[in-house]
Amino acid sequence: MPVERLENGSWLHAGRLPLGGGWSGLCTAPGHQGESPSHEELREFCNLGYAEGCGRLPPERVWDSVRFAARVVGSDGNGADGRIQVRYVCERGHRPVEHGMLEFHAADARWEQRHRDGRVQRMAECFLESYVAKGKRQEVTPAAS
Repeated sequence: MPVERLENGSWLHAGRLPLGGGWSGLCTAPGHQGESPSHEELREFCNLGYAEGCGRLPPERVWDSVRFAARVVGSDGNGADGRIQVRYVCERGHRPVEHGMLEFHAADARWEQRHRDGRVQRMAECFLESYVAKGKRQEVTPAAS
């Protein structure tokens, strides 16, 4: 369960990670709830999905990984009302087993559509934080040129 963004991760392309960056957090695997994974476990397993080598990974699980994508939408077609759709795909064995759309209303800072599983919802919140931060960095970069 992601808790805090890792600014000092050692990933070559952290922006390509499933949540748009590295995160520290707490394990939610049965029998290990609340344990803090080591930095190596975070780097090699938790932030990548498909953690086959992790000793905490339960053999029976619904998903191996969750992937996200986002886009700004609006009734006027350009997102002026500040809605962001977050699409997700839960994968098992590199195949989709569930997918859907969540929606965040930026102007009101609230989720209009949430995921029923609190773990996926928290991952979506972390992904959205990374997505918004990336957009702000891209706005600043051209201005600095």
